Amino acid sequence: MNKPDLLFKALADPSRRKLLDRLYANDGQTLSQLCTHLDMTRQSVTQHLDLLEAANLVTVLWRGREKLHLLNPVPLQEVYERWLAKFEKPRLKALHDLKQRLEGDDT
Repeated sequence: MNKPDLLFKALADPSRRKLLDRLYANDGQTLSQLCTHLDMTRQSVTQHLDLLEAANLVTVLWRGREKLHLLNPVPLQEVYERWLAKFEKPRLKALHDLKQRLEGDDT
């Protein structure tokens, strides 16, 4: 499976999105810390984290014997730039032009 497909597969599951939200709220959590906020088994959380790691949305940092999970927003930014930003620019320009017309500003 190629990277974009793996990324979208990872984002398709609500449990994985919740894991990403937890890491966004408090980055660098252990498996035990993440499990306390989810209503699923430790094994299920591990499987979801493995898929998030494969999609490069989560990276791992070992601190002694402790395995910390860190959010990697780079793939999300790449999706934004490739598929979303191009739709946003014309809208922002239209709003800017409208603002200038309404305010009578010719600059």
